[in-house]
Amino acid sequence: MKAIKSPESIGFSSDRLEYVTDWMDRYVEEGKLAGSQTIIARGGKIAYSKSVGLADVENNLPWADDTLVRFYSMTKPITSVALMMLFEKGLFHLDDPVEDFIPAFKDMRVLRLGARNIDDTEPATTKMTVHHLLTHMSGLTYGFNEGTLGTHYTESKMDFGPRRGTLAEQVDKLAGMPLLFDPGTRWNYGVSTDVVGRLVEVISGQDLKSYFEEHIFGPLNMTDTAFDVSEDKVGRYSSAYGVSGDGSLKLMDAREKSIFLAGRTVCYSGGGGLISTAGDYFKFAEMLRRRGVLGDARLLGSRTVDFMTRNHLEGDLALNGQPLFSEVSFIGVGFGLGGWVMLEPTRSQMMGSVGDFGWGGMASTVFWVDPIEDLTIIYLTQLMPSSHYPLRKELRSLVYQALID
Repeated sequence: MKAIKSPESIGFSSDRLEYVTDWMDRYVEEGKLAGSQTIIARGGKIAYSKSVGLADVENNLPWADDTLVRFYSMTKPITSVALMMLFEKGLFHLDDPVEDFIPAFKDMRVLRLGARNIDDTEPATTKMTVHHLLTHMSGLTYGFNEGTLGTHYTESKMDFGPRRGTLAEQVDKLAGMPLLFDPGTRWNYGVSTDVVGRLVEVISGQDLKSYFEEHIFGPLNMTDTAFDVSEDKVGRYSSAYGVSGDGSLKLMDAREKSIFLAGRTVCYSGGGGLISTAGDYFKFAEMLRRRGVLGDARLLGSRTVDFMTRNHLEGDLALNGQPLFSEVSFIGVGFGLGGWVMLEPTRSQMMGSVGDFGWGGMASTVFWVDPIEDLTIIYLTQLMPSSHYPLRKELRSLVYQALID
């Protein structure tokens, strides 16, 4: 994507924006990342857009502006928007019990505190609601989270992977497992948004793929975003990497053999299944910055976006049971419907503005929108896990130090 000639015209220093290039180059030169891409925009005008390094080390494929990447949990804000589009039609209430739409969630049980056995449960005292799912207060978890239930998720392959079975089948299987805690009592990052995706299917009468294509990707002209990579686009697809014991990169998902290649996806994971590009996701993020509209397409009412991007917790994430997730401290950070909400930048010890919001993905991707500074930021790479390097904290410093107006 092409940046404007004079970043100074929108309040950025051209020289200071080059700190971002130096930072991206340094990670590649030190062998910590294969490649990466950053877009920084203000008021819809792109001040900075650059790609460095490789999308596929084994095949020496350069990272390009249109490189396709695994967005993983950056799928979550899209799924949350999809459900809120149905909310705007009066088709459900946020305090509706999930069991009203997915009967398998009736009579849920909760793992007892300190349980060492997955059968050591008691009846849930609160029904799980739609709001609990959107805010990750549902009692659901992830397999990579510590504890008896996380281990059970892993052993049961409860990860909503592309080949795990249909979304309906996976959600029904999930509902047969206990909750980590009573809904509404804690915040815990988990598969809640996958259940949100299933709610979209049940309420709309369409599968999640079709709903996304008709109501979000089509209107926003997101032509490169899908739950898989078609054969004609494999040449633009990245490989995903992890970190070996000596700190070097190790191949985790080769692009030519990827689990996300077309014809292999069965489960449409609203929590982490989308493949996209920086340009496509920029359109989605810009829609949020513009409070629900992009060009002629209005996906949400402006007040709905305002509602989604306010803190829906009592206090910050640290007070709600999550002192740390990824490499970012959640002291001073709240949660809305589908993403973080910055409450107090000084307490979080990260640069930003009160009310900035966004989310990241397992492969170290991130986006955020800052309504006060009128910013939209996209950062892409493909390194798992996202907690390995403090990329998001560093990028925040790099973005805000470049503002000079």
